[in-house]
Amino acid sequence: MREARASWTRWLLVSAAIVAADLATKAWMTHAFAPGESLTVTPFFNLMLVYNTGAAFSFLAGAGGWQRWFFMAISVIVSVAIVWMLRRHDRQPFLSAALALVLGGALGNLYDRLTLGQVVDFVQLHAAGYYWPAFNVADSAISVGVVMLVIDSFRAKPEARSERREGSAAK
Repeated sequence: MREARASWTRWLLVSAAIVAADLATKAWMTHAFAPGESLTVTPFFNLMLVYNTGAAFSFLAGAGGWQRWFFMAISVIVSVAIVWMLRRHDRQPFLSAALALVLGGALGNLYDRLTLGQVVDFVQLHAAGYYWPAFNVADSAISVGVVMLVIDSFRAKPEARSERREGSAAK
């Protein structure tokens, strides 16, 4: 029992590290920059402090305030579901890592919504006059985690591999 608990809780530590990195970078940005202030780092990358009341790509940003509670509720529901999935799939490291990244990102942005009513974004990528919407460490973790979840959905599951082995051994 103790080994099983330790196995899935290590993924919670990964999520906690994402939250810590997210909150630390947001704290640094809010102390070092004024809203809208920008610093060119490379020809395609700026640091720029912006606040987002919406979701990805400022979805529902101008919705009048109800979206804060909506996105917080979604974050809590998704976080609970992910913790349940981590407990259930703790022996699948790739899937668990993906879930841990999404959980850490969701909790990092949830903290902002709870404390500020909006999310702090600061990474701005651009090329040839086109700008990607600003994002943060939490958004990056969610994006990488979701890509990993998609990849995992195409991979053969351990149960399927063992069933195939047992089926071929029986022939």
